[in-house]
Parts: sequence; C-alpha cells; structure tokens
Amino acid sequence: MTPRTVRNAIRHAEYQFFDELPPPSALLDEVIEGLTEEPKRIAPKFFYDERGSRLFEAITRLPEYYLTRTEMGLFDVCLPEVHDRFGEGGCLVEYGAGSTVKIRRLLEELRPRAYLPVDISRHHLEQSAQALHADYPHLSVYPMCADMTAPFELPEVVAGLDKLGFYPGSSIGNFEPGDAQAFLRQVAATLGAGSRLLIGVDRKKDIGVLEAAYNDSAGVTAEFNLNILHHLNSALATEIDPAGFRHRADYNEESGCVQMFLECVKDQVSRVDGRIIEFTQGELVHTENSYKYGFEQFAELAKGGGFQVEASWSDPDAYFTLFLLRAQ
Repeated sequence: MTPRTVRNAIRHAEYQFFDELPPPSALLDEVIEGLTEEPKRIAPKFFYDERGSRLFEAITRLPEYYLTRTEMGLFDVCLPEVHDRFGEGGCLVEYGAGSTVKIRRLLEELRPRAYLPVDISRHHLEQSAQALHADYPHLSVYPMCADMTAPFELPEVVAGLDKLGFYPGSSIGNFEPGDAQAFLRQVAATLGAGSRLLIGVDRKKDIGVLEAAYNDSAGVTAEFNLNILHHLNSALATEIDPAGFRHRADYNEESGCVQMFLECVKDQVSRVDGRIIEFTQGELVHTENSYKYGFEQFAELAKGGGFQVEASWSDPDAYFTLFLLRAQ
C-alpha cells in the first residue's frame, strides 16, 4: 500500500481490529513456567481480563491511589507543548490501553488522524475502541490485541504517519529495570527513529504514601490481585483456589520497588493443565513489581532504551513525572 493510499484510507475514518494475541497454549506454558520456579510468579499481564480491567479502573479513582489524578493534572501543562512538538494528523499508539479517560484528553488536544491501542484484554479493548470510534467519527481506530511485552509490528495502514507512543500510569515500573530498557528499545524500533513516546513515571517518595496506594482501605487492590487467579481459571482452565490466597504489597526500599504478592493461607494442591502444583502456607507468589524512579535515574534508563529526554513535567510534590522521549 502506497503512502497516498494510506492517507486516503485513513481519511475515511476506518475501524479495523487486529488480533495478534498468542495462542492459549503459549500463555499456559508461560504460567506453568512461572509456577514451577522458586519463588513462584505470575506475570502481571494476566491481571487484565474484562473484570480485571474494570477493577483497575476502580483503583484509579481511590483516594489512596494518587498516580492517576496526579498524572492527569499534568496534562493541562504538557499536552499543549506535546501538540506543538508533534503536530496533528499522526498516529497515536497507546501501550496497555485501559480506561479511555486519559486517551480522550490526548485525542482532543493532539487531534491525531489515527489511534492504535494495544492491549492483551480482547473484549475490553474492542469495547473501548468501538466507543471511541463512535465518539470521534473522523478518527480512524485500529485496536491491536497483542502481548505488548513481546515484539510486534504496527499494521501497514499507519505506515505513512508520524508516530507518538503513549504509555501512561507508570506501567514501565512493572518491569525489572533491565527488562524496562529492553521494552523501550522494542518500542523505539516499533515506532521508528525520530518518533516520540509520552510516558508516565512514578517517583520515589514517602513509604507510607507508596504502601497506602497498593493497600487501599476499600480492598479493591486486593480484589484486583486475587482476580489474576480467577482469570487463569477461566481463560486457561487452571484449577487454583483464589480463596486459598490473600493480597500482600510491601515497599522494598533497597530496590525502590513496591512488590505485590499472593500469600498462600494454607497448604494446598492445584492443577495447571494436568500438572500438580503444590503451595505451602505462607508461601508468596509474586504478581507485580512497581519500581519508583528518581528523575536522573529514569533519564539514564531511557537513554539505555534508545530514547533521549526531550521534555518533562512534574507535579509540585515531585510525586510523578511525564517524560516526552524521542527515539534515536
């Protein structure tokens, strides 16, 4: 398809769904690998079935969870400048598309020609993408169901457009630092040299503030954490009893990371694809890291990931920073 054909196709505000999700067998192999390691682990991407996505949206509205409201408070300052640097008529690529609240702000301020959300939760992705396509009739929407932590290629239909990546919410903190750099290198390669990435980063701060954000008084984060087992049982036919675990989240000051676990409350035996998995009382199953970064610390990490810092915006308390990165 030539660039002119691309421009003509996009002018008609298309909608096309791209399904690049790995087969269930590959996902099941990944779960088994994690549950047979020592210590056991389940990748955080398995949080996000339809219910998990709804629970996370509820978390973002909790009084203890400062990240979303702080990040969105920075939009008033940063988006006009991002607009001036990026212009209009490009393609906005969102990594880990969840709630549409943030992306609507970007669509209205930046006015891209195409929007390409990437997420692993197929049903939730399609619902939100269709709603955006209905509300923005001149915007072409190309949802892609994919594991964004694995390499993937953007569809040919957006090949002729400038790219701006959007990775909000400090989700980059879910990666180990070395893996975060590898992910950023992958993003730089996908978007292309000279493309930009607007990324949210949670900063290091008081331990009490950090731990409260992951142990809310309403118990929504606990429900979200336990839902990972419901999701595995439903999607991959595992047989793990969620009632046999409880939520736990602690800040590891040495690593600068909030670590989230499922703590086993009794000795139990589970089946995963016919394989016996034993859990002992008090055993911790790791489900998520959330690394917090100093400003220069993240700038160095981004440099190792193939990006340079072009601009940044922080709240007065330095709780959170939005970085605009440019791919080398």
